[in-house]
Amino acid sequence: MELPLNVSLKDKVAVVTGAGGVLCSMMARALASAGAKVAVLDLREDAAKACADEIKAEGGQAIAIAANVLEKASLEEAHKKILDVFGPVDILINGAGGNNPKGTTAHEYATQQDVVNPTAGEFNFFNLDPNGISFVFNLNFIGTLLPTQVFSTDMVKKQHGTILNISSMNAFRPLTKIPAYSGAKAAVSNFTQWLATHLAKVGIRVNAIAPGFFVTNQNRALLTNPDGTLTPRGQTILTHTPMGRFGTPEDLLGAALWLLDDKASGFVNGTVIPIDGGFAAFSGV
Repeated sequence: MELPLNVSLKDKVAVVTGAGGVLCSMMARALASAGAKVAVLDLREDAAKACADEIKAEGGQAIAIAANVLEKASLEEAHKKILDVFGPVDILINGAGGNNPKGTTAHEYATQQDVVNPTAGEFNFFNLDPNGISFVFNLNFIGTLLPTQVFSTDMVKKQHGTILNISSMNAFRPLTKIPAYSGAKAAVSNFTQWLATHLAKVGIRVNAIAPGFFVTNQNRALLTNPDGTLTPRGQTILTHTPMGRFGTPEDLLGAALWLLDDKASGFVNGTVIPIDGGFAAFSGV
């Protein structure tokens, strides 16, 4: 694939979690195109294999591994496979994440009815399922922490490595209806800064990108109707995005590759870069 930057990651071993998804599969392909050997990790083995097969078809090197970012034993088993096939890890992209309906309110604003006469089968702030909130928080935050614990050990031994976390513009400006996801991504941004400091003395840089609105399989129904027109929420989002469009997976590649390339960003550490078409900068007027 054509890359936006002339970056060489030749012979680097890269791990990408959540690589079966729309955004992270594109990043995995970009790493391979830059010369990296890519371990494609996803909870769904078929999704990981599809991404790895695409990389191989493009002339790159990849292995597909089914792994659960919430189970350390699963990640350790994946690590063994990577060491056997490619060797020690140089690059980690923590891409696994997502939301859950049980951590989402049905409406943007609370009403008296939410307490006095709540609508059956509908989540409001006062009856949100703690298990749903925990799942979302764990998937995004613990699902970043555990892979880092496992795969960064190679980097510590070599005194060199790069970690890229996936935050969200929700971490800067929390969105209505998704308190669990917004809080979890804020935790990822904070953890990125903490980890950048903690690992600096052992030669590891840690940064994050914060995507704005990208149409993926997880949010497609929230943003667009079956006929392709925008939902009211989708229209509101574009109205508040100065560039007037949703992001594409390719829009993430320039910043991601820059942050992963030591020659280009060797003194950049602990930063969270919004890639949101100006959404976070727009005041609404």
